[in-house]
Amino acid sequence: MLNLPFFGEIAELRRKIHAYPELAFEEHQTAALVASSLRSWGVEVIEGMGGTGVVGVIKRGNSPRMIGLRADMDALPIAEKNAFAHVSRQSGVMHACGHDGHTAMLLGAARALVEHGKFDGTVVFIFQPAEEGAGGATRMIEDGLFRRFPVDAVFGLHNWPGLPVGQIAVHSGPAMAGMSALEIRVKGKGCHAAMPHQGVDPIVVSSHLISALQTIVSRNTHPCDSAVVSITQMVSGDTWNVIPNEALLRGTVRSFSDTIHDATEAAIRRVAQGVAIAHNAEIEVRVLDRHPPTVNTAPEAELSAAAATEVVGEAAVLRREYPSMGAEDFSFMLLEKPGSYIWLGNGPTEGGCMLHNPQYDFNDSAIPYGISYWVKLVEKAMPTFQNEERFS
Repeated sequence: MLNLPFFGEIAELRRKIHAYPELAFEEHQTAALVASSLRSWGVEVIEGMGGTGVVGVIKRGNSPRMIGLRADMDALPIAEKNAFAHVSRQSGVMHACGHDGHTAMLLGAARALVEHGKFDGTVVFIFQPAEEGAGGATRMIEDGLFRRFPVDAVFGLHNWPGLPVGQIAVHSGPAMAGMSALEIRVKGKGCHAAMPHQGVDPIVVSSHLISALQTIVSRNTHPCDSAVVSITQMVSGDTWNVIPNEALLRGTVRSFSDTIHDATEAAIRRVAQGVAIAHNAEIEVRVLDRHPPTVNTAPEAELSAAAATEVVGEAAVLRREYPSMGAEDFSFMLLEKPGSYIWLGNGPTEGGCMLHNPQYDFNDSAIPYGISYWVKLVEKAMPTFQNEERFS
């Protein structure tokens, strides 16, 4: 692991970002902090890409080799329940996924590479807004990210609670699932609760539908394939003695394969239609906000593993961890470019320190591992710059 005399400054930046979290496409203060920090270290900065995105560029030597390193900046609409000094000052908003740590580590990597980087080529630091379901990666791509910076490969990471600090998980192939959001409207016929025969109860219909949807994975998907259908919300009715007209269901579909995903979505529509006919109701299924799976390309996964090995040692680089059914919009960048996405150990999950929990906090002791990984990855991905005196 690298010697990082400025670790304390980067940790303080992380805590400052944590204390002032911002939601998707509102990361103005965070973006300004990122841009000013990069400029203070002599990094070329481009602001406003994809809305509130920031890009930093460091070029060394004459090699055409160019790689992208990405961190996400947005927070979540969760009320924080911690009591430490850097607790969120923004009511109902917190960094419950560690994007404050991701941003800080990439800033630390930029500073380390400015001061000591021995590489020949161009490093593009991508500080992305709106990862949490709002399409920040797509917005940056549409705004010309890879046209302006035609990287040969792009890399990302995520802190991983439950994985000890000092361990790194690397996947070849799928690392995170594809995800689509479901919205299902069940239309019945409202009536008095004492006279259900006069109506069509959308709550009963919804109950049958929810149960039937669970057969898609258990009885319609190959046992060796992975998929999850979860209904997470049901909204219906206004009072205790009225059977309502409608019920609204929401949930998600997740899988590691577009083929399985397509088949699962088709099965949901088929099952919904069958339940509707059986109960004399109408059911409308809408699929929203589909994310592809995050799939690492094999050469870039091996490059990540080699860099990780130099930081934590071969025994601490985990190659056989199960991929996660969580989704990540870095997947859109991997549709455009080869690349790799790793998990960085964040330590135990005690006290609610797990992703999207109101008591989560990024573990600052993971910062040196993240910075060191980024620096070693750059050195592995590019030829060494020949003028060594420049970095003495």
